[in-house]
Amino acid sequence: MTDSSEMIFGVRAVIEAIQAGKEFDKILVKKDIQSDLSKELFAALKGTLIPVQRVPVERINRITRKNHQGVVAFVSSVIYQKAEQLVPFFFEQGKNPFFVMLDGITDVRNFGAIARTCECAGVDAVIIPVKNSVSVNADAVKTSAGALHTLPVCREQSLKTTLQYLKDSGFKVVAATEKGDYDYSKASYSGPLCIVMGSEDTGVSYDILALCDEWVKIPMLGTIESLNVSVAAGILIYEAVKQRIEDGENEVKSK
Repeated sequence: MTDSSEMIFGVRAVIEAIQAGKEFDKILVKKDIQSDLSKELFAALKGTLIPVQRVPVERINRITRKNHQGVVAFVSSVIYQKAEQLVPFFFEQGKNPFFVMLDGITDVRNFGAIARTCECAGVDAVIIPVKNSVSVNADAVKTSAGALHTLPVCREQSLKTTLQYLKDSGFKVVAATEKGDYDYSKASYSGPLCIVMGSEDTGVSYDILALCDEWVKIPMLGTIESLNVSVAAGILIYEAVKQRIEDGENEVKSK
């Protein structure tokens, strides 16, 4: 159950919050909602990247018994960024940016663990899609040990469009996949970099793989076919850190 302090319910209240520029993880709307006010809600949502799910009213009733009018919005724990804004910022600082893109990661604990590793490794931002993705809620922040309070998260309408933008900006894109051409340690992770991780069941989607410069794999020596995605991400991220330190791109912070 999500804490009520993270929710806004009632059509008018949600409309006003959208118009005020509040960040939302998602909005649940009763399937058969029909009213002039609901039309105003959908007009306010037009052009935003807020995921909207049409659900049975029973699901909303399980979340709150208050007068929700068929609409409940979950407030985001972070302010989402855009890759197209961050990339020029990092280049102007003289950095070679290091991003991690998550394709289809829906488990909040895996996401939080990956975010924690990213923050510790000096990753500049995590990129997630609007659809078919975990959101940055209180559980994710907790699992990340607070890393999501400082690590920029870009929520993008299209991962394909974002990847193409990164490639056009000079990024190398490396995908972790069981279809990988060679061992992850054989790849080069220097320069502007984006590592792409996919879900444990389906991996990185083919449309995304087609845009990646390199496909790498982690050797599996036991009987289980794959690693937990947060562990796999940690292995690739720290191989990149190792190489980037050797190349003088990263500095090790003293604790």
